[in-house]
Parts: sequence; C-alpha cells; structure tokens
Amino acid sequence: MATAVQQRLQELRNVLLKLHKALVDSDRVTYEATMGAIRSPNHFLQLVTSDPWFAWLQPMSQLIVAMDEALDEKEPLTSAAVDGFLRQTRLLLVVSEEGEGMSRHYFEALQRDPDVVLAHAEVVKTIGSRKAK
Repeated sequence: MATAVQQRLQELRNVLLKLHKALVDSDRVTYEATMGAIRSPNHFLQLVTSDPWFAWLQPMSQLIVAMDEALDEKEPLTSAAVDGFLRQTRLLLVVSEEGEGMSRHYFEALQRDPDVVLAHAEVVKTIGSRKAK
C-alpha cells in the first residue's frame, strides 16, 4: 500500500506524464507539417530520443524518469524529496515568449494546442495544491 508521500509523488508524476505526452503529440504534428510524415513508430521513438527537434523535451523526460526511480526505491520516500520534485517541476515549466530552449518551445506549444493547455492546467493545479515547504 502506497504511503501519502508516495501518492503525492505519483499524482505529480501522472499529470506531468500526461503533459509530456500532449507536448510530444503536439510537436509531432508540427514536425510532420515541416519535415514530412514519420515512417513508423520506431522512427518516431528514434526522433523523440535523439533528434534536435525534440531535444527540448529531454529535461521533462529526465524529471519523469527521476520520479519513477524515486517511486521504485526500497527506501521510504520523504516529504522533502517530493517537495524537491515540486520545485523542479515549477522551475521546468517556465513559459516565456522571449525565452530560449524549453521555455520558448513550451510557450509555442501552449499557443497552438488546446490539449497542451489542458494538461498544463492539470499540472499547475497539482503543484499549486502541493506548495513546497
């Protein structure tokens, strides 16, 4: 049975994963409109993991993996660890029209795709209700 601390992190991980999927799907549409159709699911996976087009998503991917690893640890998860993940999520999801890297790409995705907006709202609601100490 999961502890309350594990449940908090699992909830954060789930909404962040949903946002990540919305961003990947949105970027796929833009990629295909610009570069042409993606040949297969394997080709798409290869693009997401190694093509510069999708590189801006890597920090979010890495944060989700870190959450998964923390949830799989044998040692009990602490509130301080969850608070750290909340802070990392807040720092990662900075939106900036004039920014570079993730903040700019994130801004653009929010402008073009309502699914990204809805997933973003879920993350904001989750991290807003879980204020870091």
